[in-house]
Amino acid sequence: MIRVLLADDHQLVRMGLRVLVDREDDMRVVGEADNGRQALTQLSRIPADVLLLDIRMPGMDGLDVLKRLDHQVKVIVVTTFEIDRYVFEALGAGAGGFVLKDSAPTELVPAIRVVANGEAWLSPSVTRLMVSTFARRWTAPTAVDGLDTLTGREREIAAWVATGRSNGEIADALFLSPATVRTHVTRAMGKLNARSRAQLVVLAVRAGLTVQ
Repeated sequence: MIRVLLADDHQLVRMGLRVLVDREDDMRVVGEADNGRQALTQLSRIPADVLLLDIRMPGMDGLDVLKRLDHQVKVIVVTTFEIDRYVFEALGAGAGGFVLKDSAPTELVPAIRVVANGEAWLSPSVTRLMVSTFARRWTAPTAVDGLDTLTGREREIAAWVATGRSNGEIADALFLSPATVRTHVTRAMGKLNARSRAQLVVLAVRAGLTVQ
């Protein structure tokens, strides 16, 4: 059973998320919070596998919550992307992915299962939109710890990951097997200390890695 905690300052949003989660046989909502401090308090008292986290909340926002987590709980940011300037930082802080509020009914349930399993939920189209929107904040490459330890192939794969392509799409482009791509992604994440594929995207963009 996947235990889910909801953190959003809008009661109607929490209500909708609860309905979507609780109708599934393999998951249930174990708690709710309407601000960041309450979310941290709930997590200290209630075991949860996945936190559905809004970024824009009063008092302590979702980004501050992420910075204070021990990352034993997996985090999905549930946000209105068009007005949210902090998604990129949230992914860099360790969020496992994000779901747009207007697409939650179709994406939320599979996203919870994927992130609970330790993988990232970032659809290629949403990742490309995220990178194109927020990468402009870094006008020049910045230092990334561990970058010099990557092999040439790992750097190449990391650059492809930052374009939002899936392992299968990268494999097709480079004439590799998806398993080989997955291995390089895993090694790159380990060397860069990225907790998720989403964070690898952030680090690759910051490092200025590009597809040749």
